[in-house]
Amino acid sequence: MAGGIGSRFWPLSTSELPKQFHDILGAGETLIQATYRRLKKIIPSENIFILTNAQYGGLVKQQLDGVKDHQLLLEPAMRNTAPCILYASMKIKKMDPNAVLVVAPSDHWIEDEAKFLGDLQQCFDHCQERDVLMTLGIKPTFPNTGFGYIQYKKSDEPIKKVDQFREKPDYDTAKSFLAEGNYLWNAGIFIWNVQSVLRAFIKFQPQMYEQLEKGLEVLNTEKEKQFIDQTYPSLDKISIDYAIMERSDNIYVLPANFDWNDLGTWGSLYQELDKDQQQNVIVGAHAKLENSHGNIIHSADKKIVVVRDLDDYIIIDRDDKLLIYPKSKEQEVKNVIDKL
Repeated sequence: MAGGIGSRFWPLSTSELPKQFHDILGAGETLIQATYRRLKKIIPSENIFILTNAQYGGLVKQQLDGVKDHQLLLEPAMRNTAPCILYASMKIKKMDPNAVLVVAPSDHWIEDEAKFLGDLQQCFDHCQERDVLMTLGIKPTFPNTGFGYIQYKKSDEPIKKVDQFREKPDYDTAKSFLAEGNYLWNAGIFIWNVQSVLRAFIKFQPQMYEQLEKGLEVLNTEKEKQFIDQTYPSLDKISIDYAIMERSDNIYVLPANFDWNDLGTWGSLYQELDKDQQQNVIVGAHAKLENSHGNIIHSADKKIVVVRDLDDYIIIDRDDKLLIYPKSKEQEVKNVIDKL
């Protein structure tokens, strides 16, 4: 899934060039390139489909060598994750009714890729013959208030039955989750067989399913684009979590063995980058900092940046835009940008 705008990464991420198409980690590849490369280690490249907004189709083809037009599922309107997952699942079922799928966001940071692939294979094996909907959960390392949580039933089995999904908590609630010991961060990575996920859509989103089912005959044909362009904008705008995951009783989670970050904010990026002796992160700038600690400074073109007496701030310079914002309030950046 590569259709988001990433507004919390403004001003680097914009509607014209969202964060998944940037090398924000300075690793020599963009986030979508890293995701594609990672998945190719376990999935044949011809079986990888990229779900993105129609305006980003050209960007995807520029950045992912060898991707064919039929692998691009181009959304004519942004309708959140449930419609695009249903669209992809219906196409894949026509190709292979026994397919097992992984739904992976394009903007995640995963350090130990071998462990990630091992966990993914374990989920594939579990879903192959079972009517279950699976997700990978991340073992929390601190009471993060920026992630949703998954509560599971305690057991000795490696794969856990999910009790419920919990919304982003306040700090005290997040602390209580960690103390209870059976909560995981919701990574938004889903695994299931195609029959199971379509059954869930029929049960919990019958109207959406019926709307797309009308074009079932034209999926994977030359007439598909016309049908999708006409139908897709009228689908409900809803996430896969609300649409089926939180309503289903056959949800299971595998606590992941790899380090993960969803790179949703500048603060999350700060956690993953090297820091100087004052715990500042500097990317792209020639920065001179005095009596300043815990900041992230990101600038293009080696701009000279001088900062004094400033702690725990986000300072981002990009073209004709400048962001100076406290890290403690980074979740509010999206609201500010929406107003702009």
